[in-house]
Amino acid sequence: MIESILPAYVVAVDLFDDPPDARLFDAEERVVSQAVEKRRREFTTARFCARRALALLGRPPAPILPGQRGEPRWPMGIVGSITHCAGYRGAVVGEAERVRTIGIDAEPNAALTDGVLEAVSLAVERDDIRMLTREHPRVHWDRLLFSAKESVYKAWYPLAHRFLDFEEAMISIDPLAGTFSARLLVDGPMVNGRQLTGFTGRWLASDGLLLTTIVVPTMLATRHTPVRVPVATPVVPAPA
Repeated sequence: MIESILPAYVVAVDLFDDPPDARLFDAEERVVSQAVEKRRREFTTARFCARRALALLGRPPAPILPGQRGEPRWPMGIVGSITHCAGYRGAVVGEAERVRTIGIDAEPNAALTDGVLEAVSLAVERDDIRMLTREHPRVHWDRLLFSAKESVYKAWYPLAHRFLDFEEAMISIDPLAGTFSARLLVDGPMVNGRQLTGFTGRWLASDGLLLTTIVVPTMLATRHTPVRVPVATPVVPAPA
């Protein structure tokens, strides 16, 4: 499902359940040895998706361990991102010579719990969410905003190697084009010869899920790689 909002120079694998044959490397097992069963299933299936995605790039299976802030540590020459939520697990990877960073996130299409929106958003973003909710009530825009910020952080951290607070990026969502933009409110690192000032991404609402993606190509990929155009992507669900 997530591949419909991704460019052609990355590969994706996603699943809606936990396959019984999914296995972890010993080093990965140690990471979740004390985790509850729900966490173990999410972690295991996400790694299963990641290894299938690596295979699509011709790469052998390898352990994917969490880094200092929980970010997946990929094999040399690989860039990627992992996400999971109830009923969904996914991984997106690309070759480092073609992709600088990837950020993906999946969330249920359900309202955030009380107080969360205020904790993760700016006042102007909350104004936008109220307007979007009035005009397109079948999407939970507060949750989509949260998902976009998660994708921003996942794309940011491998480039900057430092924390980015929820209030340090301002999100604008286009409800019809299925896109969003993020303007950084802090100084960003140099990327492709320029200082990073923000990200652009895509989003999808389908099957009770919200997905957001950010892919920053290298200059080479930007100039020479065509981008796949999704067909019939369901952006705003039609009324029941």
